[in-house]
Amino acid sequence: MLMELHSQGKTIEDIAECLKKVPLNPRIISSIKSAHASGCDLRIVSDANAFFIETILKHHGLINCFSEINTNPSFIDREGRLRILQFHDLNSPPHGCNICPPNMCKGLIMEKIRASVSAEGNKQFIYLGDGTADFCASLKLEGGDFMMPRKDFPIWEIICTNQRLIKANIHEWSNGEDLETTLLKILNSFFLEEEKSSVRTDQLVEVDCKFLTSSIITHA
Repeated sequence: MLMELHSQGKTIEDIAECLKKVPLNPRIISSIKSAHASGCDLRIVSDANAFFIETILKHHGLINCFSEINTNPSFIDREGRLRILQFHDLNSPPHGCNICPPNMCKGLIMEKIRASVSAEGNKQFIYLGDGTADFCASLKLEGGDFMMPRKDFPIWEIICTNQRLIKANIHEWSNGEDLETTLLKILNSFFLEEEKSSVRTDQLVEVDCKFLTSSIITHA
């Protein structure tokens, strides 16, 4: 797709301007800002690419809300063309997951993130996603975590038929308003529990970025 764009004379600046025109629901923007302001550690797990995601986040003033972006690396070559690499190095042994694509296993990423914060004490995860690979990530969530699948998308259909495999609490969402209402409701429940126990429990929110990138792929 990118090679075709470049063959048509499209520059990296043209691609960036196109990305900036992709609409992002205002309620999703406010949800991200609210979660960040409340002290949540926001991280992205996405099978898009770094250039697409960073361009959109910077345009909407959200780049500093995220502590980590797990996605396919990208770079601009000497001829000014965007090149995308695979998150999972093809020179390494296959990740062995039959749910995720060869270039990225979201379940493995979730395991690494959970391990990286395990020394910091009790963490509760909230994972938002809409794709098939997000089911793999949801299998890594624990009983005190929350899975927010997007209704009527691939992840929703898989979870509906495999719900017993999910340990986390499931809260679906359909649009930006649903996402904001549901996410803030979960966060408020955390804070109420903290007030009762007087013990601070940090939350870590995993955001799958497909809701940012599905339109990008269409426009590109």
